[in-house]
Amino acid sequence: MVYYFTSTVISPSAFIYVGKDKVENEELIKYGLEEDVWFHVDNLSSAHIYLRLPEGESWENINPDLLTDCAQLTKANSIEGNKKDNITVIYTPWSNLKKDGSMAVGQVGFKDQRKVKRIHVPQRQNPIVNRLNKTKVEKHPDLRQEKEDRLKELRHRDRAAQQARQKEEARIAREHKQKAWERDHAYDDVMDPEALAASSNQDRDPDFLDDFF
Repeated sequence: MVYYFTSTVISPSAFIYVGKDKVENEELIKYGLEEDVWFHVDNLSSAHIYLRLPEGESWENINPDLLTDCAQLTKANSIEGNKKDNITVIYTPWSNLKKDGSMAVGQVGFKDQRKVKRIHVPQRQNPIVNRLNKTKVEKHPDLRQEKEDRLKELRHRDRAAQQARQKEEARIAREHKQKAWERDHAYDDVMDPEALAASSNQDRDPDFLDDFF
């Protein structure tokens, strides 16, 4: 089971999700998406909170209000962290999570510590937590299928974008070819024998100059 929350502090709204237990966390770790950002209370046990970034947004520039929502929800879903003030919440892209066979269920590491950011949470803000909890929805998603569908969609987009690029490149190549042909043949009419004869005085009537008088 996965719990979904909606944050309306940005438009369009963002959604945040969390596994019910450590078993669900394993599934979320395994089948996350590139646009997911993982949150956890630093040095304390807590739920694994995920933010699915709106398309085109960077995890390094999350809207401050949205970041506060994620941090507050993470704190609220930590038994020990929820009782304490001045805790730290860490966050990193899903793609930076590292999992190997030596780790316990639900435990993760990081591929690159430089991609782990921290946010200080002085205390619980009930209005924020209550607002988010009112949007809570329980679902039983097929996470693997969702990921396969998403990857399929991205591959389709990439193919369409590549075809569009190739079409545009072919159009530009045709234009360049046409312009090159026009440059190379710009004086073809001037060199035509009939045109040369018409512009020459050699075969004209001796009295042709009379036309100018």
